Amino acid sequence: MLDTIRRISDEQQLREIVGTPAEQVVIKITDRLNDLTRQFIDASPFVCVATASPDGGLDVSPRGDPAGFVHVLDERTLLMPDRPGNRIADTLRNLLCDDRIALLFLIPGVGDTFRVNGRAIITDDRALLEPCAVGGKVPALGLVISIEQAYTQCPKALTRSELWNPEHHIERSQLPSSGAILRAVHDPRFDAERYDRERAGRYARREGLY
Repeated sequence: MLDTIRRISDEQQLREIVGTPAEQVVIKITDRLNDLTRQFIDASPFVCVATASPDGGLDVSPRGDPAGFVHVLDERTLLMPDRPGNRIADTLRNLLCDDRIALLFLIPGVGDTFRVNGRAIITDDRALLEPCAVGGKVPALGLVISIEQAYTQCPKALTRSELWNPEHHIERSQLPSSGAILRAVHDPRFDAERYDRERAGRYARREGLY
């Protein structure tokens, strides 16, 4: 199918369609935070994290915690705690081979997002991670991120999607459950209902969150 689709193959073709960015769009991209831009990080409870795998693949992973969970160490350095997850550890394994990282910070109800591109190292420095504790639990690992680019993103995408409009929110039950998906891709005999009940119970008890 891809062979039959008309392609844009160079930047000149691309620019003829999308145009060039305005000067104020370009000059807002800096290599550090300031007192204004750091407020987006302090207010954000949710971040999308992009990394690259050694085989050339890409990965985007969500990270969430109480607002301000990504700590600003200085104008060019961030600290992101790593909370318990599914243990596949895509982001961490990728960073062991390629230290490039990209972050997209979202703030509920706010159309503007904040983007950071840079380099990251994985740390288990307990003294550094102790301020990231939640409920007395210090994360075992964290990411120290050196900022190379930092800038706000205009709200057009969130405006078009109406992401924060509750009238467009849907019930989780309208989509396939995790158990149903596991059954479809793994084994038709898999007990999806039991899996979903047990998973919901763990979340209700907040097991494994920290």
